[in-house]
Amino acid sequence: MFVAAFLMHLKSKGLVMVTNNSQRSALPDILKGIAVIRMIVVHLMEVFATAEIYQSQLGKLLVFLAGPPGAPLFMIIMGFFIAKSSKGLQVSIYRGFKLIVWGLLLNIGMNFHLLLKIISGSVHLNPWPYVFGVDILFLAGFSLIIMALFKRIFKDRIYIYVLLAVLFALPGQILPDYTGGSEWLKYVFAFFKSSEAWSYFPLFPWATYPVAGYVFYLLNTKYQFHDITARGLIYIAASLFLVLALSFSWGFKIAASAELYYHHSLVFAIWVFTLIAFWVILIHLFTRNNESIKPLGYLKWAGRYVTNFYVFQWLLIGNIGTAIYKTQSGLAMLVWFVVITASASVLVYVYRIIKTRVGFL
Repeated sequence: MFVAAFLMHLKSKGLVMVTNNSQRSALPDILKGIAVIRMIVVHLMEVFATAEIYQSQLGKLLVFLAGPPGAPLFMIIMGFFIAKSSKGLQVSIYRGFKLIVWGLLLNIGMNFHLLLKIISGSVHLNPWPYVFGVDILFLAGFSLIIMALFKRIFKDRIYIYVLLAVLFALPGQILPDYTGGSEWLKYVFAFFKSSEAWSYFPLFPWATYPVAGYVFYLLNTKYQFHDITARGLIYIAASLFLVLALSFSWGFKIAASAELYYHHSLVFAIWVFTLIAFWVILIHLFTRNNESIKPLGYLKWAGRYVTNFYVFQWLLIGNIGTAIYKTQSGLAMLVWFVVITASASVLVYVYRIIKTRVGFL
């Protein structure tokens, strides 16, 4: 009702019209490309940067700028395409388990240098948080399985998915962590709800983002948001900016803190939705008539192969980071960003060629 009334208001002011569909297809890939580049910044800050740099105002600003518009945006886009997909339940469940397996293999691969040191005895650390650390591929896999089941049961009932998004985000601050004596159950529960430092993307609250993407797809199918004109989008963006400006200090504090960010509340999730909506509108307004610009072409390519890109950047950062953990500052961080981004790009390019020729990777 609110969405319909809002669009009617925009239409009455000449802010809604039918637009050319040919301009829309590149935006999701560009957004995913931007998201994975932002995640590289976060990972470099968390692994390479000195404590002085990481805790500085500039460091917090970089983490903030690369945080909420990174992983949450990627998961929202994933949810959008889950809703759009015509693949059956069995295929979706298979893809979900495949992502979970990839997540486990990535953990081993990105920590391979560290695990060798632990095995050799030169480093005395518990290896299991590094093997079972809850990274975003686990979240993506579990989310895909859950949403495929909900899609089969509840079809396109929007209110069910809105309720599901709330239920995923709400218990993060309510449900207690597992406090039993089983060491292995602690790792199992970390995939669902945990305050452990290595539980980065537990289902509660992070699954709220792919569900939100699913909701957006259903709403867009019904109300055709892409028919809003540039003037109408600016009108919406200005309203969102006002909300963000009034709440910025609060949102910045949470987004710039790893502990608060990875285990946030429903209220912060709503704030992130607002930030992402504002960000997506700005990117859309800039790219709709400028897709031929070379940097956008690169971002579109990175977004198209975002999973490959994500895997390779973590393999590089994780293994190099074992040797230079939290020792880099100043210009070195910029150099590392360029090196990691360029190296990951080359590896993705080579991998895609090999995959095309071999056919089964």
